[in-house]
Amino acid sequence: MAAWGAMERGIKRSLLIWHRRAGKDEVALHEAAIAAHLRPATYWHMLPEFSQARKAIWNAVNAHTGKRRIDEAFPHELRENTNDHEMFIRFKSGSTWQVVGSDRYNAAVGTPPAGIVFSEWALSNPAAWGYLAPILLENGGWARFITTPRGRNHCKKMLDMAQGDPRWFSQVLTIADTGAVSPEAVEEQRREYHALFGADQGDALIEQEYYCSFEAAILGSYWGREMTLAEKEGRICDVAYEPELPVHTAWDLGVGDSTAIWFFQVHGQHIRVIDYYEAHGYAVDHYVKVLNDRPYKYGNDYVPHDAKVREWTNAGPGGLAKSRVETMIEFKRKPVLVPNHKLDDGINAARRTLGRCVFDQTKCFDGLECLRQYRREWDEDALVFRNTPKHDFTSHSADSFRYMSMAWQVLAGEKPKPDPGKNINTMSLNDLWKSTKQQDRRI
Repeated sequence: MAAWGAMERGIKRSLLIWHRRAGKDEVALHEAAIAAHLRPATYWHMLPEFSQARKAIWNAVNAHTGKRRIDEAFPHELRENTNDHEMFIRFKSGSTWQVVGSDRYNAAVGTPPAGIVFSEWALSNPAAWGYLAPILLENGGWARFITTPRGRNHCKKMLDMAQGDPRWFSQVLTIADTGAVSPEAVEEQRREYHALFGADQGDALIEQEYYCSFEAAILGSYWGREMTLAEKEGRICDVAYEPELPVHTAWDLGVGDSTAIWFFQVHGQHIRVIDYYEAHGYAVDHYVKVLNDRPYKYGNDYVPHDAKVREWTNAGPGGLAKSRVETMIEFKRKPVLVPNHKLDDGINAARRTLGRCVFDQTKCFDGLECLRQYRREWDEDALVFRNTPKHDFTSHSADSFRYMSMAWQVLAGEKPKPDPGKNINTMSLNDLWKSTKQQDRRI
């Protein structure tokens, strides 16, 4: 009721951190139904990924009533038409409502929204709000952020800000506050989590989902422990640029996807990560300008091994296709191919590298969020984590950090090391064969 009262008072920014099954989406859907009839406009319900939207909202059924969530919030009598394929509703009032994904926040076309619900905000790309906030500011629109916590990420930062800003309504509700889920039901869930994830991770998940704890590590995170340690040791702080050291960059290249760039300096066995930049849909000249506008003395630009592949979209002398490396050289950059490596080796190299890094907390904020949330993909059918990363907004930053983790070792005069965690029980036959051959050569 407090959240609803804030909406009725005209508060245009709300952050609702409510426990699992507290009714976050239901409240947001019903508010959108009212807003659509008070002000004819475009409204969005935004999930972290477009692929989640149909299951979580469009086709979801209220277990208490047996009715679809959207049918409860938007009765058919209010609608002009419904487009199931696009998950789009047009109301007789002239308003429209649609389910979208924050992974495609800058790809949506049409009338700018006057109201947006960011569902599962803690798992969403924070850049979505950076892109859409000016639109809502210009048209006097509203935004609701609804979520459970996922570590001390951008959602916690937003809560800290909102609690001190009278223009925002913020609220944290646990099961102790609402009584919506019984302690017995939570304990039953705890036993299931213990069976699936182990006691420590299971308890952490209960604290996160039902008691809104920000301290629990993100389940399935590749580098959650290393990032938590970096914070505890004060290695996420203010890091000044050292003019005596060259600034190297590590790139994950993309056009259809994002391009992510880490800026780092190597001092012996320590890495000073001083800056980060990511953008979507631009050609190489945009990124070169971004780099040139910074006051750094540059060294090498480390790029993935596939940057040497020629692209038919770039014509060189005689009409021959150019590689991305050649294009970067034309812009007076110094591209260097990162040693080719397996994904697992790169992830483990990054894990070791994180212990040697200090990060600038301001300039690297967006990249740090990605490193915290980079995680394994969950197989809902088999109820296990796959051995592959989840591809979302964190992927490009994580990939470029992998490349940095391979590159700095070359700069420091070392060869990238293999995964030290492999043993005879976890080796593949191919790994075991290689190991045997190396021992034969040493003998």
